[in-house]
Amino acid sequence: MSANVLDAEALQAVVDRAPFHRWLDVRVDQVDESGVGLSVPWRDEIGEAAAAHGGILAALVDLVADQAIAAKLGQGLPTIDLRTDYHGAARAGRLRGRGVVVRMGRSVVTADAWIYDEGGALVASGRGTYFNRQGGGGS
Repeated sequence: MSANVLDAEALQAVVDRAPFHRWLDVRVDQVDESGVGLSVPWRDEIGEAAAAHGGILAALVDLVADQAIAAKLGQGLPTIDLRTDYHGAARAGRLRGRGVVVRMGRSVVTADAWIYDEGGALVASGRGTYFNRQGGGGS
């Protein structure tokens, strides 16, 4: 797997370009060779009855997976396909995500993401495929 081209500060600048990411107040917590860690604070608008809406969790899966790619390539890529699995209700509290690049292809990049609630319980996971318009990936 290729080395990261962005550190946490540079990746935060990429994340902050998108108004939705700024609204969520996404924070880049970690960038290393194995992947990225991001988090968002709880907002009343993301859930009902103290549980996050599934659409927000799916958006976080997409966001975290794409930012794992951005750390490697210097920018996020357009989503081709996204699968999200739900494992439990995300209760009120900071939501944390971990993303890793699985395959860096010439035209398609695949990344996995896991979303955890404040207590560390896995609440969602998924896999995204992204169009590599740069075409500079691996095999």
